[in-house]
Amino acid sequence: MLKALADYGRLMRAGTALVRHDVILPGEYQTRLPLPARLAGRMFRLFGGRAKGRPGERLAKALEKLGPAYIKLGQFLATRPDVFGSDVATDLSRLKDKLPPFSMNEARKALEREFGKAEADRLFAGLGEPVAAASLAQVHKLETANGLKAVKILRPGVERLISQELRAMRRAARTIERASLESRRLKPVAFTNTVADSMMKELDLRLEAGGADEIRALSDKEGWFVVPSVDWERTGQRVLTTDWVEGRPLTQSDALSQPGLDRAELAVSITRGFLSQAIGHGVFHADMHEGNILILPDNKVALVDFGLIGRIGMNERRFLAEILWGFIRRDYYRIAEVHFEAGYVPANQSVGDFAQALRSVGEPIHGKSAEDVYMGRILLQLLDYTRTFGMHLRPELVLLQKTMVQVEGVARAIDPKHDIWKAAEPVVKGWISENFGPSGAARLAARNVREVAERLKRLPEVMDRFEASLDERSGDGTPDGTAAGQNRPPWWAWFGLTVTLAAIAGLTAVQFA
Repeated sequence: MLKALADYGRLMRAGTALVRHDVILPGEYQTRLPLPARLAGRMFRLFGGRAKGRPGERLAKALEKLGPAYIKLGQFLATRPDVFGSDVATDLSRLKDKLPPFSMNEARKALEREFGKAEADRLFAGLGEPVAAASLAQVHKLETANGLKAVKILRPGVERLISQELRAMRRAARTIERASLESRRLKPVAFTNTVADSMMKELDLRLEAGGADEIRALSDKEGWFVVPSVDWERTGQRVLTTDWVEGRPLTQSDALSQPGLDRAELAVSITRGFLSQAIGHGVFHADMHEGNILILPDNKVALVDFGLIGRIGMNERRFLAEILWGFIRRDYYRIAEVHFEAGYVPANQSVGDFAQALRSVGEPIHGKSAEDVYMGRILLQLLDYTRTFGMHLRPELVLLQKTMVQVEGVARAIDPKHDIWKAAEPVVKGWISENFGPSGAARLAARNVREVAERLKRLPEVMDRFEASLDERSGDGTPDGTAAGQNRPPWWAWFGLTVTLAAIAGLTAVQFA
């Protein structure tokens, strides 16, 4: 009961902030609202005043004031234009997360709690003042015998604050889903759980260290990005230490004015680097905004802050690759088929109608110059069709959608003439050829053969269990515990086992054919 009251109190605080920024029933939408909603909106504005800017800008400012949990929520909402519209989604994608730093005394205490006083004094003797601060953590520069390091320290008490805010959000999502049948298509509970899970992972910096090390290994192999190495000795649950990267974040106005930079090449590196991670390996840096991208003097791009790591399976990678490839080739029917095959569009919808909708998305971009074509806008328009065709939210794609919009925005900021389609083509084409060409088919067949072989190895054990379960079901009446005439399995049991064995044998034959 007390938790529920506390949750509703936090939600009321959030609602008050939204009213003050004229986000709930905003004035711009008065003509579209029914009379009761218009009257309610006017009353809200009497209490909250008239805020300046577009609705999306006002919503972003309100979320920034509410703190880290709401900032993260806003970043995820930027992937849902089907709920708020494309303009609001674009404004939300620019959410900023900056706060004044906490004191050096508190930073020292945090290090001592994590490592003990003696170890903290030894490992962090050269700790400098904070150089960047956000709502979850701040970063210090550390001088060591092995060079400069970057030390990320969580804010004191941030775990408790985030947990409370997320609990209130979950309660609100459950209430909305119970009260509104329409909302169930958008899956507010699943969406909120996706936000909550990603935030809780960000609060354990050991997980971030693991993600950073994994992305570094991929980047060393692919060569698109520079990723700092983790200093494991100086890393714990609330502290993360990596090598210091001497670069300028894109948030600095002079980041791109360094001599010798090739803007077009930098933009291509960012696009191809992200696609190589997502499509090629199924893992990607999922928070690629300007503050987490550093430009190095030698025309290289560095990534930092790995609190959000996105992961997608082979089906989702195929889905993404085929959609991009379909738009490159203007094969809208194939794009529609991929959506249906992946289960993203209900089977009762028409493939032809969906292909027609996709044509309305793709055709306007052909024949235009690169600076007039935005993949992010196309993605948002695609998501607009979720309501029309009864498509449901896929939580596993939320991070991917969010990051794709971020990546294109960053690439365009670096090079306004960046053609994301030309940049994507070699990565997408190469992956499709590798995975769906002859060599890919051979690897797929080999994997299936191994799976079938493993199943065949377990077959005797399965049959023993099957026979034992039939013995248990057959009752008693004979010395061995079975009823007379019932010691044989019924016809339907043998039929089911025969079908199973035939399916396994057939699959094996197909793989070796």
